[in-house]
Amino acid sequence: MQPHVHPSDSCATEPQQSSLCRVVNTINGENPHTPNPSQPEKSEPDQENQTIRDELVPLYSVLPNGEKVFVIMAGSFAALISPLSSSIYLPALPSLASDMNVSVSLINLTITTYLIFQGLAPSFIGSFSDIYGRRPAYIISFVIYLGANVGLALQNNFTALMILRCVQSSGSSGTIALGSAVVADLSTRAERGKYIGYAGIGIALGPTLGPVIGGLLDHFLGWRSIFWFLVILSGVCFVVILVVLPETCRSVVGNGSVPPALWNRPLWTFFVPTSRFDDEQGTADRSTIQELKKRPNPISALLIATQKEMGLVLLYGSFLYAGYMAVISTLSTELASRFGFNSIQIGLCYLPMGMGSISSRWVVGRLLDWNFRREAKLQGITIHKNRQQEIEKFNIERARLAITLPLIYLASVCILAYGWVMQFRTALAGPLVVLFFTGLTTTSAFNTLSTLVIDINYQSAATAAAANNLFRCLMGAGATAIASPLIKSIGIGWTATFIAGLWVLVSPVLWVVFYRGYRWRRELAHKHEQKSENLSHD
Repeated sequence: MQPHVHPSDSCATEPQQSSLCRVVNTINGENPHTPNPSQPEKSEPDQENQTIRDELVPLYSVLPNGEKVFVIMAGSFAALISPLSSSIYLPALPSLASDMNVSVSLINLTITTYLIFQGLAPSFIGSFSDIYGRRPAYIISFVIYLGANVGLALQNNFTALMILRCVQSSGSSGTIALGSAVVADLSTRAERGKYIGYAGIGIALGPTLGPVIGGLLDHFLGWRSIFWFLVILSGVCFVVILVVLPETCRSVVGNGSVPPALWNRPLWTFFVPTSRFDDEQGTADRSTIQELKKRPNPISALLIATQKEMGLVLLYGSFLYAGYMAVISTLSTELASRFGFNSIQIGLCYLPMGMGSISSRWVVGRLLDWNFRREAKLQGITIHKNRQQEIEKFNIERARLAITLPLIYLASVCILAYGWVMQFRTALAGPLVVLFFTGLTTTSAFNTLSTLVIDINYQSAATAAAANNLFRCLMGAGATAIASPLIKSIGIGWTATFIAGLWVLVSPVLWVVFYRGYRWRRELAHKHEQKSENLSHD
């Protein structure tokens, strides 16, 4: 019987080693010029050997940096319609109540139902997009959204308004989950903070520009013009997606080198003789395609929350969002009652908070990437450009939450200050300055928590973003329903104190994740491995 020969052993016996043999020997930590590689002990691979290993790993995304930024910006523009549709509606509430002969409190229910469907709908579209792709999911979302806006512009009664607002929310809300998923498709964890800045521009612009645009349109053209404006804006965005947006879902195109089906390609490719989608050079790397379940499962967003780590992160994120929505939804009423502002003036007062939110995108993005590199160095892990940093042996929880927790405490101080400057009716500059820092700190905390959710669930990024959206929006809907009665009962100052106190008192759940999340994630991965082994043996 011939003894078993290791491939590198056979290489070593050849007079002239091939380059492949040298690579094999080098990766195994062996000296390619040693005639007998069988050593009692092997030294640890040095930096050069690790570099060779990484070069054999496919690029995480074949798209150049400029195209990545463009695609993520297009997704950000698409995600704009969800928060814009919510906030552009706020200055027109008195006009709608008057035209439909209902109370403002009843009209406020359309905000609550909008938030409920904003939380539920992404669970369906997110799961669908993780399997069949981002482009078809975008197309479905925009068709629903366009139809709802046309109906809203033409309707004449409260029942139709309520139903069509739910449909509008269902169509628009999926774009937020899809935008987060596109970031996960194209960027590694080490560079995700930078791209999150681009992805969040649309989400931040919605609450900023919405009240201003809505106030101007309602004042000069009437509330119906708001919905016609949304038809035009979403129509332009829909055309951009159809014409230029490529498919990015890793279960469909892998790292971008695998051509999608003809029906799932941007329209511009049909008007040129050749494009990178034709793969004439045979460069498609099908090993980068992620194998997922072949049936969309909207319940998967709920299943994510059953994990100890994710359940705590989603729980705290929902409390943070609820407090933020309590401020946003009551700001117009507070400004009108305390300063006597009209709809245009109210809309302009939303700008500082929105500018703070936009500023947070670049501030927190740089912080996230810097701290990721710092933690990787402390944990002895090397980061290589455009290669995904695996987190099986990396404490990503510590890297992200070290930024999140200080931001949460700063946001608590800001929300407290906002409540009491409004309570004591200071000069307008007081609330506006505090609103800027509230938007900056609160949105930054949202970003870091959302990034952690995507990091942990990178294989089903849209579903994870949908789960995040579900819990936040349901809690936000409850907050908008009770915020006004609570302010009337105890005042804006004590309401803000209650929100800030809640954020601080519940924050220990994130400290638990900070210290134990990595261990929980490793235990869960071990259970899945054992389950897979048992199934393979059966």
